[in-house]
Amino acid sequence: MRSSLKLILIISVSAAVLDQLSKAIILAYLPENAFMEIIPGFFDLVHFKNPGAAFGILRDTGQWKTVFLSLASVAAIAIIGVLLKDAKDTLTRVSLSLIAGGAAGNLVDRLRFGTVVDFLDFLLGGLHWPAFNVADSCITIGVVLAIINCRLRMNLKQFFRKSLIILKAPNTIFLLSIRKDFPRRSLLNGRQP
Repeated sequence: MRSSLKLILIISVSAAVLDQLSKAIILAYLPENAFMEIIPGFFDLVHFKNPGAAFGILRDTGQWKTVFLSLASVAAIAIIGVLLKDAKDTLTRVSLSLIAGGAAGNLVDRLRFGTVVDFLDFLLGGLHWPAFNVADSCITIGVVLAIINCRLRMNLKQFFRKSLIILKAPNTIFLLSIRKDFPRRSLLNGRQP
C-alpha cells in the first residue's frame, strides 16, 4: 500500500509541477498572444490565456465559468482520490494519477489567473489543433490509458465469463462456446456447424 501511495504522489505531483514550471517559462519569456515558430508549418510555442476548459471548450461562456470549472476540477480530484483508494492495478493508478495531476495543474492557473495558460500549438497543412498545455496532455494520456486498461480488463472478463474459444482452421474460422446459451456459428457462412 505504501509503494502504491508513493507512485500516486510521484506521478500526480510531478505532472502538476512540470505543468506549472513549463507555464512559468512561457509567462517569463513569451509575451501574451505571441508565438515562436519551432518547426515551421507543424509546431509553435504560443502564449495564450484560455478562459475555458481543455482545448478551448467553454471559452465564450459567462463570468461564472471560472467558478464552475474550478469547482469541477476540485470535484474531479476528489472523485479520483476515492477511485485511487480502490485501484487494484498499477495502470489504473498511473492513469488516475496523471488525470489528477493535470487537473491540479490547471486548477492552480484558474485560481491564480482566472484562466489557463496554453502554449503548445500544432498545425498540419491547413489543419490547426487548439493550443494546449502539459496539464491537458497529462489528462489526455491518463484518459487514454484508463480506456485501454478498461478495454483490456473488460475483454479478459468477457472472454472468461463467456468462455469463448476461437479455432482457426484452413479456410474457416469457428467460434465455439463452452456455455450452452451461446450458439455455435461459422463466422464465414453464418450456418450452424
